[in-house]
This record gives sequence, structure tokens and C-alpha cells, in this order.
Amino acid sequence: MTLPEVMSGVYLLGHGGPEMLAWREDIPVPQPGPGEVLVKVAAAGVNNTDINTRIGWYAPEITSATDGVDQEVETGGWGGALPFPLIQGGDLCGHIVARGPGAARLPLGARVTCPNGNPRPVPGAPLAISVIGSEFNGAFAQYCLMLESDLRDVSASPLSDIEIAAIPCAFGTAEGLLSRADLAAGQHVLITGASGGVGLAAVELAALRGAHVTALSSASKAEAVRGQGADDVLDRAAKLPRDAYDVVIDVVGGDGWPDLIRAVKPGGHYAVAGAIAGPMVTADLREIYLRDITLHGCTYQAPAIFDRLVGMINAGRLKPLISRTYPMQDIARAQADFAEKSLPGKLVLLPPE
Repeated sequence: MTLPEVMSGVYLLGHGGPEMLAWREDIPVPQPGPGEVLVKVAAAGVNNTDINTRIGWYAPEITSATDGVDQEVETGGWGGALPFPLIQGGDLCGHIVARGPGAARLPLGARVTCPNGNPRPVPGAPLAISVIGSEFNGAFAQYCLMLESDLRDVSASPLSDIEIAAIPCAFGTAEGLLSRADLAAGQHVLITGASGGVGLAAVELAALRGAHVTALSSASKAEAVRGQGADDVLDRAAKLPRDAYDVVIDVVGGDGWPDLIRAVKPGGHYAVAGAIAGPMVTADLREIYLRDITLHGCTYQAPAIFDRLVGMINAGRLKPLISRTYPMQDIARAQADFAEKSLPGKLVLLPPE
């Protein structure tokens, strides 16, 4: 296959609003080096972290759900400062079209995906990760350069490219949350933000584990949430019962956080991987330690987490809900739709052929 010298894609020029997203048709196509492969992108999912990274929300000086766009920050990425211009896109589905020296595990033409956060353990930091579309260029372009060791082969899956592109970040995060909380069959789990990407994935995966799933969602999306496996759907403003759930899975945070803690049974688990309602929370510590509640902050995912998902992908056991697809050059519109939270499930970008 003869590769082009340039490609189309989206550059993030710096932290800020959608004006920082620049569609370019003259981006050099990267050449794979030792251990690397070049992937032709087939589809790329849209995630909350893309918007958070764009506005610099991960910077420590950001303290609310809406901060970011109007503040100048230098360390607004997952791991701190970002290498602008950056190609974002943490949800990759594509096909290998070129291999560098030493890359021989996966054949040319293989359909592949990868975790959103790729383990990079170093002495003193065994849980260090490198995030695709943050620490290195991601899938919001026609081609993406990857370490072969980060990729997983999903050629055998009956799922479409679009469906696979909806899985890595949302389902990886959700499976990480459920695993850290050790959710088991027959247990009762409460899932916040249940109509979003991670929340809806957590509903589906918790149901597959045989848990009884209670989801928090707006009434307009309740049917979609039930369709993914929720047994009960409560309105986001509902008063939560005390001591009711073995596990609480949270991606919302904000002012309702104390009620989530009180909703956990004594000896139960609370796991968090997001704060879309705000990162600053308060609680009565006595309600945590006197009731033996275990708190889990969940970003790092052991390779076994994603490998388990890949097994389900290849077996066709997962069915992510896709609300809408967009041409990749319409990324600003896709992110605006995503931020409005009017659509359940995932939004996916499609690159030009």
C-alpha cells in the first residue's frame, strides 16, 4: 500500500473554546519507528475527556464543572502540560497499514483498538499511564501512530467499526470502576450519570455481571438506560435511600456527593472516575470511617481489564448505544452536542476516506 505524505485531521492548538480546534488537510503522515505501527483510522469516539483537555479542566486551579475556557492554564492535560498542536481522540478503531522495525505481532490489515490509558510503569510510579490523544497524538485524524504493544486485535468481532470506536474510554473506565469495587452477581449497585458514555457502559457491564442495577438519569433518557440493562431508573434529583447499595459507581460528583456516600451500605464500596457536576465535594468523614466505606479513585487500568473487554468485543457480547455519527471535520458540532447532554450513549466521528 502506498501511503500519502499528508493527511486530514483536527489539531488542538491550545486550551480554550471550540475555536482552538483546527481542521487541517496538510498534517504529515507519521512514519512508524521501532515497535510502532501506523493505523488508518476508521472511526473515533467523542468523550468528555476530550472537552476537559481542550478547556484545561484538569489543571489544579480549576475548581468547578464550568471552569476552564476563560482561564489560562499551563497544566491542563491528564499528565500536565500538553504538546500543542495535539491530535486528540482517545477512542480508536482502525486498520494497520504499515509496521516499523520489530513490529510483527499484528498483521497488516488487522482491525485494532487500544485502551484510552496505556500503562507506562516506572520506578516510583507503578500506575503511570500515557493517554492516547493527550500525551501522544490520537485518533482525530486519518492516520494514527501507535506502539504495537498498546494495540488489541478485534478483527474477529461482529461489531462495526463505529461500535468498536465507542468502547475503549467508556467501557474501559466502567470496567475499571466495577473491578476496583469488586462488584459481584447479586449485589446492588447504584450508577450515576447513567445515560452518558461511561455510565451507560457501567449499566451494561454491571448487568452482565448479574448485579441488580439502579441508575440515575433524566426521565427523557430512562428508556435508553433500561434498554442497556438497568433494573431501576431514578431521576437525578431523587432522594436516595440510606445504606442501600453494596457499590456506588460515580462519574458526577458535585453537590450530591454526600448523599452518594450515605447511600452505600456499611462495608460497601464507592468508586469514582469523573466529576461532571464539579470536582470539589464535602462529606462528613464519620459517615465514611464509622461505616467502613471503601473509596476507590479509578484512572489506572491493569492490562487485564481491557483484555477482558476485548474478549467480549470479539465474542459480540457488548452492544454500545450510538446516538449519532459526524464527519470528523464537524468535531465542534459533535462536542457541542455532547456537552448539551441531550443524547444518550456515544457520539462517533468518521474520518474522510
